[in-house]
Amino acid sequence: MTRTTPTRTAFRGLPRARLLAVLPLAGMLTGVLAACQGPLDYDLRGQLGAFNTAGAAQTATANRPSPDSRGLISYPSYQVAVAQRGDTVSDVAARIGLPPSEVARFNGMETSDKMRQGEVLALPRRAPDSLPAGAGSTPGSVDIATLAGQAIDTAPLTSPNPGSVTPTAIQPVPKPQPPKVQAGPEPVRHKVKRGETAYTISRLYQVPVKSLAEWNGLGSDFAVREGQFLLIPLKEEPAPRLAPAATAVTVTEPGAGSETPVPPSASQPLPEEKVEPAAVKPAAETLPKPELPKPTRASSAAMAYPVQGKIVKTYSKGRNDGIDIAAAAGAPVNAAEAGTVAAITKDSNNVPIVVIRHSQKLLTVYQNVGNITVKKGESVVRGQRIASLRGGDDAYVHFEVRDGFESIDPLSYLN
Repeated sequence: MTRTTPTRTAFRGLPRARLLAVLPLAGMLTGVLAACQGPLDYDLRGQLGAFNTAGAAQTATANRPSPDSRGLISYPSYQVAVAQRGDTVSDVAARIGLPPSEVARFNGMETSDKMRQGEVLALPRRAPDSLPAGAGSTPGSVDIATLAGQAIDTAPLTSPNPGSVTPTAIQPVPKPQPPKVQAGPEPVRHKVKRGETAYTISRLYQVPVKSLAEWNGLGSDFAVREGQFLLIPLKEEPAPRLAPAATAVTVTEPGAGSETPVPPSASQPLPEEKVEPAAVKPAAETLPKPELPKPTRASSAAMAYPVQGKIVKTYSKGRNDGIDIAAAAGAPVNAAEAGTVAAITKDSNNVPIVVIRHSQKLLTVYQNVGNITVKKGESVVRGQRIASLRGGDDAYVHFEVRDGFESIDPLSYLN
């Protein structure tokens, strides 16, 4: 009996010309299926372009801290509130003791907007440590049915003395505890700008988009809105390496160690040395004049301004992570410091973004540029032209300086 393979069975009866055209396509499909055996890249950009985000999308991140009984997660400089199932913005605000309109306006929402379970709300200021009496309910309202049910459940079935009243001890109300402030590093609180998506934000901070969604309670479509505050997940810190144990040092008493060598002068005198007179120094006019190199920097600042123009928007932690510098359309955009082009990408509005790495953690970001003259992986020097300002009313560059995931005021490097 002759055994046939599935491939031969599938292609049986095809003309030789069609068979030769189908076989390469079958090989390509086999390669694609084999590539799918690796870990899933949620960015779907692993091998589809020059900007490879597979490594960033698969970087391990830590879990978001658990909120307290009121849904608060507290950090040294800000707080966020986590919604429960069925909550509206008003429900969350009433639970933490802040005005609903103030919380809704700060997050670009309405007080009646429904929220997903686990969704994060940024707070305009710290919530009070305790809620005033009656907070979270309508003033003067009493749920008669609930009070009656509780009275029936707690009342004894029979009374030993008919007509008597059995007193009930009232337990003191426990004192409210202040919110627990999270220890360790504080996550970056990013405010979504127009045109940004969860994918562009995850690539900017080099974190998986799935972790970004889990930390902020995003939906399955990873949708974000303009003005929304997002917590950037923290990377998992590797376990510290223990220093090798120091070798024991043997201590000996004075005179009990190695023998002291006898100096040569103890046995025979040193030979007499003939000292030659020092050479006469030539006159200053005959000395050659060295050629000094020209200075390579125009200033002593750590970085140079990428554009010579006017600062139209200053840095604000959590609101504007850089500065905006306006100038004439087509003006050159230069590298602030020597480094390597780490990434060239675009936001959802098809506006180019250039990222230059200067050290292991120090990065500079140039957004809202055009006519890019460098490529990814290319080395650049301080002051080298990398792009130009776009035309129209948007002739400005958004310039950021980042130390890892933390944004830094660029003026501290430029002045």
